[in-house]
Parts: sequence; structure tokens; C-alpha cells
Amino acid sequence: MKALIAMSGGVDSSVAAYLMHQAGYECIGCTMRLHDQAESGSLQDIADAGAIAERFQMPYHVFDFRDLFYEKIISKFVNCYLCGKTPNPCIECNRHMKFAKLLEQAELLGCEKFATGHYVQIAETEYGPMLKRAADLSKDQSYVLYMLTQEQLSHAVFPLGGITKQQVRELALQQGFVNAQKHDSQDICFVPDGDYVGVIEACTGKKAQPGDFVSISGEILGRHQGVIHYTIGQRKGLGIAIGKPAYVCGIDMEHNRVVLGDNADLFHTVCKVQNINWNMGAVPEQPFRCEAKIRYRHQPRPATVTFTDTDTAILEFDEPQRAITPGQAAVFYLDDLVCGGGEII
Repeated sequence: MKALIAMSGGVDSSVAAYLMHQAGYECIGCTMRLHDQAESGSLQDIADAGAIAERFQMPYHVFDFRDLFYEKIISKFVNCYLCGKTPNPCIECNRHMKFAKLLEQAELLGCEKFATGHYVQIAETEYGPMLKRAADLSKDQSYVLYMLTQEQLSHAVFPLGGITKQQVRELALQQGFVNAQKHDSQDICFVPDGDYVGVIEACTGKKAQPGDFVSISGEILGRHQGVIHYTIGQRKGLGIAIGKPAYVCGIDMEHNRVVLGDNADLFHTVCKVQNINWNMGAVPEQPFRCEAKIRYRHQPRPATVTFTDTDTAILEFDEPQRAITPGQAAVFYLDDLVCGGGEII
């Protein structure tokens, strides 16, 4: 059986390629060229991925998707901030690039399967294939893959889902991979220096406009540098002293204001979720009990999901959660299974 392997040049995707090769698949490696940021690093990643593919005599392709990446990922990232939201570009990259564009390439290359180095598993259920959290929960990436449909899951393979990061490193060292000790990237790939405001200003050709910091009651507290500098829950880097700790509790795009309050003001129980991908048959007509995550590092918490139509729902937690942020994803779990998720609005 033929399989296309997404290879970033990092240790995870390299070990995934090795495990697919060991499992007897006829493997083809590929890397997406997505942007021009940190060009030297990007070219090194391509070289590292190519070396691993050559090691196992895999055909290897580099797909130049820079234009599509700008359209689908960078532009949405910019627009999301300009609307007062905080985006998760990794989710959108998985949605539009890895599991759309690369799956399309897999089909063109005659591959029945598509493998990545994500830490996640697939479970066969009465509803069909469903995403399952990784064995190594500290590395679990099911949150950023909640949008995968059952059709996409039927073609996907996640070789690392049942092992730990330590085991991945050990396999890479045993095989003498050039990237065995390569550090995991902690940055957004097109914002390698963390200056996302600079990216937004470069894309729009406009500087962020200063405005007022205001209290929850509307009292003017000071001046901010531009709303795109701030996100819900932020405390550091506000550049204002009001005699007590201040936290960003709201973004008012219409009036170019940033709302500050106490930490207690950040806790809420209810939010609305849209564009839901649901993988448990028809959406439930009655309120659905589950655990939900509202950001990547958030621990799942007991909640109730009530659908208002087929792809929109009200999510209500049993207990208030801190900094529920528009633009982030809410993902619904039953034990270790991902039953659905969508964008917080």
C-alpha cells in the first residue's frame, strides 16, 4: 500500500516516516514550502527531510504552496486579529494545507494513506473512525486536529500516536538521524521571532492605531498601542500601571478600546461555538454532556453542549473557566475520543 508522508524536517515526522517504512508501506516523502520567513531555516528543514527520505530510498517532493498558505493561513491570521479575535493558525494549516492540499497530492500520487508526525490516534467506533487522544498526553495534539472529518480520518495514519516523545527521540538516535536532537519549534512558523504585530502591519501596510484602555465600567485608564497587541487574559506587557494587577478582559474593535479588569473578571461559564465539525452521527437534539478544551494547554473540563443548529452550539461549563477567547477552538471530548469542536465566537 502506498503512503504519502508529510515531513517537516523535524524529528517527529522523520520517525513517522521510518515507522511507516518499517510497517511495509511504499512510502513517498513530501515537504510543503509555505513562506519565506527564516528562509535559511526553511531550506535546512527541507534538506533534513530530504536526507531522511533518501536514507529509506523514498521518492521525495517539495510542494511550493506559498501563495495558498498566504491566502488561507496568513491572511486569515491577520484578519482575525483585526476583528479582535486571537487565531490559532496551526489549526487552519492542518485544515487547509496538511489535510486538504496534501491529501489531494496523495490521491494524485496514487497513495491510499497519508501519514504525519502528530501525536494522536484513530479509534474505530460505531460512528466510524474518530480521533483519539495520544498515549503520551503531554504531547497530545488532538485539539489542533478536531476539524478532521471521518473521510479524512479514513486515509490518515498517525504512527506516533501510541508512543511517547522520549521513545521517538530514542528511535531517531538509534537510526542516527541528522535531526535526532533537533529542538521542537515553539513558534508560529511564519512568525519565528514572535513579532506577530510586525507581520500584521507588514501585511496590511498600516501601523496599529493607539486608543484607550478602559475599565469594565467604561472609565478611561490610559492609552494602548493598538488593539492587535492584546489578547484576552493578558497581563504582561500592557504598559500601564493602575495600582493593582490589570488583565485584558475584552477587545472593543468598534471604539478601538481595550477593556481591563481583575483576574476574577476573566472567568465565565458560557460561550458560543460555530462551524462545528461533529463526528458522532447526527448532531444531538438534546444537551450533550462531555468535557471540553478552550485552548491547546487547557485541561478538559465538564461541560454541556447544546446545538442551536447543525454547526452552531452553546457550550456551558459546570464551573467558570478563565479567558474564554474568541478565535480559539472549543473541542469536545468523550473520555479520550474527540466527538467535535468549532470556533469560539
